[in-house]
Amino acid sequence: MSSIFRNVALVGKPDAPRIAETLSGLYRYLVGRGLCVWVERGCAHFVADFSPETCTVSEVGQRCDLAIVVGGDGTLLSAARVLVKFNIPLIGINLGRLGFLVDISPSDACAKLDEILEGRYSADERFLLRAKIWRGDRVIHEQTAVNEVVVHSWNAASMIEIETSINGVFLNSQRSDGLIVSTPTGSTAYALSAGGPILHPTLKAIVLAPINPHTLTNRPIVVADESVVEIAFRPGKQFKVQVVCDNVSIPGVELEDRIEIRREPEAFRILHPLDYDFFEILRAKLNWSSGYRS
Repeated sequence: MSSIFRNVALVGKPDAPRIAETLSGLYRYLVGRGLCVWVERGCAHFVADFSPETCTVSEVGQRCDLAIVVGGDGTLLSAARVLVKFNIPLIGINLGRLGFLVDISPSDACAKLDEILEGRYSADERFLLRAKIWRGDRVIHEQTAVNEVVVHSWNAASMIEIETSINGVFLNSQRSDGLIVSTPTGSTAYALSAGGPILHPTLKAIVLAPINPHTLTNRPIVVADESVVEIAFRPGKQFKVQVVCDNVSIPGVELEDRIEIRREPEAFRILHPLDYDFFEILRAKLNWSSGYRS
């Protein structure tokens, strides 16, 4: 029962279904393996009977060498943005719906964790994007995103006019509801609903997908991951724009502002069981090949 990880954190989504029984079961299992287990403070009351050591998500990075995230993809996104600078790997236990990132079911959790804790796992390295809002010669706001940076109109009845450049070279101008700039991780999220391609998580690429463009020939484009994407605006009648990085909103963007999006230097790792199959997840989550049997 030896483990290559000694200090393990449990990070959960407090309002997820079955969160109490799942966290309690995982805590009991991990302690039974002789590990030092920390529970994120917002979820500690679910395992209060065990009197666990508690910490914030930021403190997880300072005290632990592995974080187990219990909830949905959004829970893992939030944890990854905080923990990426600490270079500790993440494991996802799925209490949500789609679960492209949190791929282990609660019923299989202990068996799968046995493999991973003993060093039998595969690892994906995922990069993030960093968005900076420039106003003149200064950055007024910046934020990271695991899935995507979305620039969109706040007014559902009014399009915005966007000019996009790649590495300082003009790409195009468009009238649309907005633009999604996505990582490969995010290619199965919002960008997919905008008609963007699905990228394998290990690809070094960025997707630009327009949202409801006025010109139907304005299609998604894939560029290299080291590209610098810059977005500027043209005057419009009712200019009101919001920038969203995953689930973090940046309001108050002005007409003269420009948005710079580039790859974040640090990446994070997700650990999977050895039988993890990205294509199987696509088939299951997107209901592909449902009329066929092997």
